[in-house]
This record gives sequence, structure tokens and C-alpha cells, in this order.
Amino acid sequence: MEQRPLSSVPRSLWLALVLALLLQLGWQLAQRTAPPQARLLPPPPSAAMARLASLGEPLAMSKAMLLYLQSFEDQDGVSLPWRALDYDHLALWLDTAQTLDPRSRYALVAASEIYAGVADPVRARRMLAFVSASFALDPARRWPAMAQAALVAKHQLHDLPLALSLARQLRLQATGKEVPAWVRQMEAFILEDMDQFDSAQIVLGGLIASGQITDPHELAFMARKLDEIAAKKKHAIPGNTHLQ
Repeated sequence: MEQRPLSSVPRSLWLALVLALLLQLGWQLAQRTAPPQARLLPPPPSAAMARLASLGEPLAMSKAMLLYLQSFEDQDGVSLPWRALDYDHLALWLDTAQTLDPRSRYALVAASEIYAGVADPVRARRMLAFVSASFALDPARRWPAMAQAALVAKHQLHDLPLALSLARQLRLQATGKEVPAWVRQMEAFILEDMDQFDSAQIVLGGLIASGQITDPHELAFMARKLDEIAAKKKHAIPGNTHLQ
């Protein structure tokens, strides 16, 4: 084929080529200099869709979803703080992962010990609500996360009514022999902190009478605790204690 000299190429084509090169260089430069943008946490797929996509391996899919959440905090060039996450979406991811592997405790551990530790009371409460709802479905297996949630409510949020509500759920629902005595006693201790001495005495006395606690050392401890509460009640201002 006959080769034409470069001078025969129309000027408009040369301009178009130069413009394309400049645009390409400009785009690459912008990619290098633009600050990285954090991606928002999307809502998860439904449990049914995730189960279908797992190809018969729901446990592996559950682990993959939890690993995705962990890696989402560290994006390319961006370290995303927990308080920047959408906690409603986060709770849905944890719930879906837990639905796929209900015997695993990892989702609840992440919720109660990691994500609930965020310096944002609204987000922390969202995680405690997730833990409470999950605990009710399997109290015998999920009581450790619920106990941690009660401690978060008391010591981190300084919300004694919320801590009392969570501890009461523990006492009423976590009744298996493998549940330690101190877990059932949490409600009484929180009532004592709230100066509700009558209620604390009723809870401890009920635990002793129920026969749920058989260890002699625990029973002796509870008896001493009842004496301590009685002494506090005696020195309390009249009318300051009440049953809730």
C-alpha cells in the first residue's frame, strides 16, 4: 500500500489526537492528586439472596460477609472511623451473617465489644438493640454478648435504666446451668446502684429461693450481699427506695 506523508493528515485530526492525549494525561493527574473518597456502607443482600449466592456454603458466606465489614473500615487511602458507618446498615449486615451461621458468636462479639465501643451514644445504642434482639432468639448460647451489652450500657453510656433492662432480660431468659451466677445477679447489683434496695433484695432472694444457684460459695456471697443491701437500706433517706 502507498504510504502518505504525515503532512497529508488533516489538521483537525491532529488536533483531535492532541486533545485526546491531553485529556488522558489530565485524567491520570487528577486521579493521582484527588483526595481518596470513602465509600458508604451499602445495605446487605437479604439472607435468602446471600444463602442462594453461597452455593450451599452458608457458613463460608457468613464469614465472608464479616470479613467484608472488617475490610470496609480500611479503604484505599482512607481509614474510615466506626462513627462514619451507617449503623442501621451495619446491624443488617451482622444480622444477615448471623442468620447464615446462627451458631457462630462472632457477629455478636463484634457488635457488643467492637462496634458498641464507638464514641457515639446513638450508634452504640443501635448495637445494643441488635444484641438484645439476637439474644432473645438463643439465650443459652448468646448470653455472653448480652452481659457485655449490659456492661456497656452501665459503664460507657452511664444509662442505668437501659443496663437494668438488659440485665433483667438476662435473669429471666438465660436460665441454663452453664450461665454463671454473676450473670443472673447483674440485675440486683444495678438496682443497688440505683438505690432501689427493695427491688435488689427481691431479685437476690428470688434467685436463692429458685434453686438456680447451688454453689455454696455463691450462696454465701449472696447472703452477705443481702446483709449489705439491708444496711444501706436502713441508712437510706425514707421514701428514696421503690420497686420498679
